[in-house]
Amino acid sequence: MAAIRFTKPTLTRKDMDAVLQTMVDEKIGPGDRRREFIKLFSSYVSARDGAAMRTFVDAIEIALRSIGLAEGESVVVSIYSPDVYETALKALGLKEIIVDVDKLGFPDPEAVKNAVDAGAKAVLFFEPLGQLYDDVERYREFGVPVIEDVTESFGSVFGETKAGMLGDVVVCAFEEEGVVSTAGGAAVVSGKEEIVENIRKLSERTGRYTELADLNAALGIVQLNKLEATLARRNEIFRAFLQSLNQGEGKMFLSGNIDFRTNGYAFPVIVNSRTQEAVEFARKYGVTVRKSFSGAIGARYQDRIDRYPNAVAALSRCLSFPIYPFLKSVDVDTIQKVLRHIG
Repeated sequence: MAAIRFTKPTLTRKDMDAVLQTMVDEKIGPGDRRREFIKLFSSYVSARDGAAMRTFVDAIEIALRSIGLAEGESVVVSIYSPDVYETALKALGLKEIIVDVDKLGFPDPEAVKNAVDAGAKAVLFFEPLGQLYDDVERYREFGVPVIEDVTESFGSVFGETKAGMLGDVVVCAFEEEGVVSTAGGAAVVSGKEEIVENIRKLSERTGRYTELADLNAALGIVQLNKLEATLARRNEIFRAFLQSLNQGEGKMFLSGNIDFRTNGYAFPVIVNSRTQEAVEFARKYGVTVRKSFSGAIGARYQDRIDRYPNAVAALSRCLSFPIYPFLKSVDVDTIQKVLRHIG
């Protein structure tokens, strides 16, 4: 039995044609398509403008610098945040304050307030596994700039709130597993003109060495233009998986609120059994699963229930299942069978 791939980019003939046209035009470096891509992405997250960069670290560093942080100052990050944050913070000489999460998986508001009172100058706000906050205003009361990372939440909706509506700055990576993929690269945008101008100046300093190439941007443009169809297919598969999970003993990581519509970036399940046993059980059916937070800052704090009591269960026992538009019907059926019996 061939294993079901954990992730697969949503690439169609249109994506291939877009890349080919860029090659035919002999304009594969940063240029007009990069600018078109960032304008299109900005409109989706209600931002004014920004920059498209070659790496996620580039985007995070520009985001941090665009709000005027100085070396030695502190930034709040949640325990669920990707460990790549630490690379960017270290490069800029910034300190991190790691806080626990609330019931939805976001930086705990009280912990953030305490950190700000202690001198933190910004919040790097990560939205894990397609999850989205239910109340924008409570996160705007911190009194410091918020950098919102929509890498995993882009396209999710909670009531009237869409991913990207919170941050003074919004960042998003476009890696292979993303809802939108440019085969690498990232965006950093803002709705505030002063910050937009800072982003432009910072991105232009290194220009052709760090800005996203048109070859990659061409992929992003096609995928953003078909985003609604992609989200609809992901949501369809998600609902089928959820129905099966509800027949078993696993617990869904994401919000069950009727007003929440996930982008289908991930299907994360908190298992009751030992994770290795669950992984091996899924493998018997050819289903590849991964620990959801293996690349998180919290991966090294899984036993610190004293410091991060709300996060420990997911850090240690949350598994993500394959979910992407190109899953075959037979594969969807197989994954549903595993979800019904996962413990």
